[in-house]
Amino acid sequence: MAVDTKFIGREYKPTTYVVGQEKIKEYALAIGDLNPLYIDPVFAKNSRFECIVAPPMFVVVFAKDAMEVLFADNEIKLNMSRLVHGEQEFNFHQVVKANDTITTKGRIKNIHQKNNNDFVELETKSYNQNNELVVDGLWTFIVRG
Repeated sequence: MAVDTKFIGREYKPTTYVVGQEKIKEYALAIGDLNPLYIDPVFAKNSRFECIVAPPMFVVVFAKDAMEVLFADNEIKLNMSRLVHGEQEFNFHQVVKANDTITTKGRIKNIHQKNNNDFVELETKSYNQNNELVVDGLWTFIVRG
């Protein structure tokens, strides 16, 4: 069953994530990135950022809630047993710091079919508490036919 293109442009309720210093450290250690800006509070405090900052791909932590809203959309009815993550693209605009409050807005940018597979593109835009764009992303999900 094809995902209906009538859902292109659908916007979802924003999600909010408060970035914790320990979460950044845990993430950095999990991916093996020992940059002291991510894991050493004393080093980071003496840097130009004045606190722990998140690795760029920490975006997957705070943007995942926006994806889950798409996945839970009962009208679209994505077949989760056939869904795979195709690809992702990001444009980074601001450094994410410990204690930032990140709000992510999700919107279906495109839906198309290719070789009996449905491609659903979710566009996300994440802003900090100062309403500055932190990162925008494009997440492509494939529902295998």
